[in-house]
Amino acid sequence: MNTPAVLALDGTAPADRELLGGKAYSVNRMRSLGLPVPPAFVITTPVCAQFREAGGQLPEHIWDDVLAQLRGLEQETGKVFGAGPFPLLVSVRSGAAQSMPGMMDTVLNLGLTRELTAQLAEATGDHDWARDTWERFCAGYGDIVLGDATAPPPTDPYDQLREAIGAVFCSWTNERVTAYRRHHGLGEGGGTAVTVQAMVFGNRDDRSGTGVVFSRDPATGAPELFGEWLARAQGEDVVSGERTPESIDCFRTHSPQLHAELGAISKTLENEHRDLVDIEFTVESGTLYMLQCRSGKRSARAAVRIAVDLVREGLIGRDDAISRISAEQAKALSQNNSADTAADVLASGTGAGPGAAVGVVYTDTDDACAAAARGEHVVLVRPSTSPADVPAMFDSVAVVTEVGGTTSHAALVCREIGVPCVVGCGTGLADTLTGQTVTVDGSTGKVYAGDVLSAEESVDEYVEELMSYLPAGVPPEHPLAELITARTLQGA
Repeated sequence: MNTPAVLALDGTAPADRELLGGKAYSVNRMRSLGLPVPPAFVITTPVCAQFREAGGQLPEHIWDDVLAQLRGLEQETGKVFGAGPFPLLVSVRSGAAQSMPGMMDTVLNLGLTRELTAQLAEATGDHDWARDTWERFCAGYGDIVLGDATAPPPTDPYDQLREAIGAVFCSWTNERVTAYRRHHGLGEGGGTAVTVQAMVFGNRDDRSGTGVVFSRDPATGAPELFGEWLARAQGEDVVSGERTPESIDCFRTHSPQLHAELGAISKTLENEHRDLVDIEFTVESGTLYMLQCRSGKRSARAAVRIAVDLVREGLIGRDDAISRISAEQAKALSQNNSADTAADVLASGTGAGPGAAVGVVYTDTDDACAAAARGEHVVLVRPSTSPADVPAMFDSVAVVTEVGGTTSHAALVCREIGVPCVVGCGTGLADTLTGQTVTVDGSTGKVYAGDVLSAEESVDEYVEELMSYLPAGVPPEHPLAELITARTLQGA
């Protein structure tokens, strides 16, 4: 029997990441566990190729299936798409089989019009919230779908939905996706799925907000809840890096019971995945919702500690632990650089990607890429980083931002590729540092004047234990071979 092209994510969809894409796969998996997840459906990855073959048009039979699944969201939420007084609004989100944080496009709050916004304001009595939601939708839709943040969205919510689905499919071939897949050797891939999910509103009131949480610290691997939170906000406010969020401990102060619930859910999901998990969540008027869960991006040192701790906890075996350390991570561990902490400090922020590197500061992404092509060591300094900056981030030896937090897309990408990163250093920094040679220490969150890089030789109990898992006579092509050589030269 052929699998339908559009599937409800009710916990019974096929457990096939290649078909559903990572985001929809996680939604379906969380719903199967009975976790609080807004209802959703997915347009599967094969439709991406069909969309391209049809000249950038969604085939009519697929659109009919979308409309049928939309009726299911209406039944489950008790709201009607395109009709007041409290219409069903949806997010339209990308999701390839491999996790590529922030590389493709997302549209939030879709389904509003000026008339529906007025009805929503009257029905809720909250004109400020209705206006904020409408303005967010217009800006996001204009930027992503229309290519102009000031352009008005279509007046028909169904036209909005069809066009947004097309925009997400089109984002599969954008420059940042191409650069990401090239850097990681992922090939062309099978395309992205599109997840359509009922909106929940972190910008609703003082008992609302949004955040990203990791089940363990993705920089160090320490077994403690790690993440960030923004009250009265939506998810893009955190992951875009355009605002500096508060630590997850502030969420504990804001909502102690929900913090405890989030901690329990993160443990459930970690046990289910047998790995560090990265969770996006939203709170609407005191109710907690899970939006996404995936294996979290982590630094090389965190990767080793997490693998060893999971062996100690009986969740994975030794061979599995070894397989989780990539050759790129082993190389980063073998270099093991840090900065001279006695040097002059030019800026301080939050360390988001451990390690240290020296380079010349560039603040324009095109200039940064050009300098890197000439062989310069580039430090990219930006007010905030957007997914459009990813090609320059791949060409840089370090990344620094004026605003943003440790769970922004910039921080996630830097940790994954082993690039030192410092975030939230304060506005105006880019102008003061441009052209200077600096040392960025992503472990301490400091930016130092000049080249003050120093080699650090230290014993790490987790690296030592991981190496003890290796059999004798590891071949030169083994991913950990470079780390073994480095430890031998250091006399380990």
